[in-house]
Amino acid sequence: QVQLVESGGGLVQPGGSLRLSCVGSGFTFSRYVMSWYRQAPGLEREPVAAITSAGDSTNYASSVKGRFTISRDNAKNTVYLQMNSLKPEDTAVYYCFAVASWGQGTQVTVSS
Repeated sequence: QVQLVESGGGLVQPGGSLRLSCVGSGFTFSRYVMSWYRQAPGLEREPVAAITSAGDSTNYASSVKGRFTISRDNAKNTVYLQMNSLKPEDTAVYYCFAVASWGQGTQVTVSS
């Protein structure tokens, strides 16, 4: 069965950085688009970034463009989300999505 396991969340000050990781198993990782979503309290889950199977094309929400970078290592079955210049409004649970499946999420809190 498909499993997606996120890690790397935490508490960071505004302007700081975090790198999230998501390890996939139970499917042929290198054949699938991988995506990151986030959900803040009281709000709907929203897409953040996506990357093609080969890693040759990416897409970002306008709110994170220029600050976040999605990448992948197909040899490690891992997709990353590098988050720089973090803002309080980036506070959310971040989820990995692929093959119609969700990870359990990792909490990111941006606060001074």
